[in-house]
Amino acid sequence: MADSKQPGPPKKPLTLTEQVLQQKQTYDQQAYQRLADSVKPRHNVLVNAFNAFWVGGSIAALAQIITLIFIANGVNIRDAATAATIIMIFLGALLTGLGIYDEIGKVAGAGSIIPITGFANSIVAPAMEYKREGFVFGVAARMFNIAGPVLVYGFIVAVLVGLIAYFLQ
Repeated sequence: MADSKQPGPPKKPLTLTEQVLQQKQTYDQQAYQRLADSVKPRHNVLVNAFNAFWVGGSIAALAQIITLIFIANGVNIRDAATAATIIMIFLGALLTGLGIYDEIGKVAGAGSIIPITGFANSIVAPAMEYKREGFVFGVAARMFNIAGPVLVYGFIVAVLVGLIAYFLQ
């Protein structure tokens, strides 16, 4: 059987200085890992899931209340839902502009990005971040950094589904 050694010339033993440097590097790596572990935030999955659930549910409940107010005032269901969606997008954009939506996101995580208000946040946040670069090259050019791909693929899928439905009739 062939020898299990690696081919090539044999390795020469490390000098004392090289051994000390190697041990110091290993110690430094271990010390850094301990430091990183000590400052790394601890995540509690159950608390995070609960916060996402109640915040996302509260946002949905607010939208439902707005819809019911419109219906109670004589607006048909379809128009009431459209108006409630517009109001929720406006509230998401407003709260993002005031810096409140980011604080909600820190508590709620995915509970704040899944509703329609998260969509408004994904458009307004980059626009605000790049406003110092001007309206054309900052706001207009960067506004859809996050939401742009979602919109593009959403439009493509909508067109494909529409074409399939049209040809299947």
